Amino acid sequence: MKYFNYILIILGAIIAIYAKSETKQNEYVLIGGIIVLMIGVYRISRSVPSKHDSEDDVNNLNSENE
Repeated sequence: MKYFNYILIILGAIIAIYAKSETKQNEYVLIGGIIVLMIGVYRISRSVPSKHDSEDDVNNLNSENE
């Protein structure tokens, strides 16, 4: 499933570049490519843990052990 997110990002970037490279730009294809790209980025960012959450967990464990 992780690879699906990367495929979405690459596919969205290719679609956006393709839509931008034409002489008569199709705005709907460009917007669709950007949306696919952002969905891929969002799905990856959901799986990355927050730096602050891990620091809070360490602080909670230290205070419980004392």
